[in-house]
Amino acid sequence: MCGRSKKILVIVSVAFLLFLSGLAEGARIKDIAFVEGVRSNHLVGYGIVVGLNGTGDKTGAVYTNQSIANMLNKMGMKLDPKKLRIKNTAAVVVTAELPPFAKSGTKIDVLVSSLGDAKSLQGGTLVATPLRGADGRIYAVAQGAVSLGGFSAGGGGGTSVTKNHQTTARISGGATVEKELTFRLNGLREVVFTLRDPDFTTAMRMATAINEKLGQNVATAVDGGRIRVEMPSGFRGDMVDFIASIEGLDVKADSVSKVVVNERTGTVVMGKNVTISAVAVSHGDITIEIKTQYLISQPGAFSEGETVVQPVEEVDVTEKKARLVYLPESVTLGDVVKALNLVGVTPRDLVAILQAIKAAGALQAELEII
Repeated sequence: MCGRSKKILVIVSVAFLLFLSGLAEGARIKDIAFVEGVRSNHLVGYGIVVGLNGTGDKTGAVYTNQSIANMLNKMGMKLDPKKLRIKNTAAVVVTAELPPFAKSGTKIDVLVSSLGDAKSLQGGTLVATPLRGADGRIYAVAQGAVSLGGFSAGGGGGTSVTKNHQTTARISGGATVEKELTFRLNGLREVVFTLRDPDFTTAMRMATAINEKLGQNVATAVDGGRIRVEMPSGFRGDMVDFIASIEGLDVKADSVSKVVVNERTGTVVMGKNVTISAVAVSHGDITIEIKTQYLISQPGAFSEGETVVQPVEEVDVTEKKARLVYLPESVTLGDVVKALNLVGVTPRDLVAILQAIKAAGALQAELEII
């Protein structure tokens, strides 16, 4: 390949990378916002899992006994709940998410969680369980064999092997929608988008992108979280077509600069707009090590003495020499990370340093500790 061809190839490659980086900055409207009123709803129900291999609720679980007795009474069998033995049955709470526009007959996944003291739900079957919404109405009915995605096996002598959580299970497509949610888009002339992460800048950018796409001023940012969009005059199609035409637009989302710190694991995550002012950091490390040694004193041969074990504790304190490091004012995330790495500390020590920098007013970002 000649030099001219190589040069052209390099220029094209750089241009393509710049094009991809530009695309990466934007996000689709459907990824950062949702149509107001179009959302999933929580469903919950109380049910019974049967067919367990002796790992169900114990006899003392009164609600499980009563539930079985009530179920059998409806089938024509009159039983006393106090005389039931329920080790193969477990009372459970069944939860599910009813997606928007779900029609009657749609299958949805359910989560089954033990309510009593059952040891495992492995191999069980959920009996038909009505799932209710917040309004108390039944929207779906769940039933089927539960799946744990693991196992539990044990033998004598207290030995056992367990994989995954044994008292929570799923049923893929285990519930059938019986009642639809009433939400209609046909006939509407305007729609409201709600940002998943409210931000005034993002709301204005989204309204501007929609107006530029449609060529009319039909989108208005009501506040930092809601954008009202009117269907333009002369638009051919219904509201579904209108939403589909704009939800794929790219919008550069903005957010508050934030540093998230997990104090338990020492994880620190910083956004790209995090900056620090000029500050000096001095960090020292103190290590305390405690050792216990055992001195054994044995009596002489053929004597009546006893062997004595005397523990002796040794405490060793090591303090590393503290270093004073100057962190210059940073303008990018890379500069912040590079400057903090100069201190040469572990991620857990970085938590304390960031807290001190924030307290000194040098961290220009919100510090969130989880």
